[in-house]
Amino acid sequence: MSLKDPNVSRRGAPRRIAIVIANPAISTTTGWPVGFWWSELTHPYLAFDEAGYEVEVFSPDGGRCEADAMSDPNDASGYSKTDLVSQGFIHTPELMKLVQDTPRVASIDTARFDAIVVAGGQAPMFSFEGATDLHAKFVEFYLAGKVAAALCHGTAILRYARLPSGEALVKGRTVTGFANVEEDFADNAVWSYGLLPRDRHVMPWRVEDELKALGANFIQAGLWRSFAVRDGNLVTGQQNFSGAETARLVIDTLGR
Repeated sequence: MSLKDPNVSRRGAPRRIAIVIANPAISTTTGWPVGFWWSELTHPYLAFDEAGYEVEVFSPDGGRCEADAMSDPNDASGYSKTDLVSQGFIHTPELMKLVQDTPRVASIDTARFDAIVVAGGQAPMFSFEGATDLHAKFVEFYLAGKVAAALCHGTAILRYARLPSGEALVKGRTVTGFANVEEDFADNAVWSYGLLPRDRHVMPWRVEDELKALGANFIQAGLWRSFAVRDGNLVTGQQNFSGAETARLVIDTLGR
């Protein structure tokens, strides 16, 4: 199905985006509680809203979702203290309701939406393997000719998404995601603070290595640089600083 198909464009109707955030999980490598990353929800949400799109938020299991602590601009670490977009979202009650009681991914009616966008955070690396409804829904969007997008560690979905033939969806596609250079930075940070011994890593596997092994052409723009890439109706963003850039590519693909 073409992106110009009337079933996709629904001329005269607003574009609709399904953003998927991860459910809470426990890291098997650090033992820390992990979740979605605020800016990977809020920055795309803002870009889509400003484009006049309608946005709904889902999660694989449904229910209340929790963000990674360091992505919260109010966290004591101060890591995300300049993220005023997320700060505004967090302090808007009607927006916070979107993450406090999410519908399940399985309930997404693909015909109602123009794109699916899978946000990251640490939890996808530990929970997406078992998120079979998300695997199927992502492929369903892709095969329908609609935009299938993933961001940062949300690109973990591409490790599991399979076409009906059994071939990896990502094979032969140009993509990005959380890069090895960024995983190295994260590992060195926790090692330097003594939070993990040097024989243990923050993540149980690496997006760049796994997607390359599946036959993807993985590209990246360097450490912590905003970057996203489109290959047909597949859109991917590099990391948490790439939310707006990822959304812009989705908007450029769909139009207003």
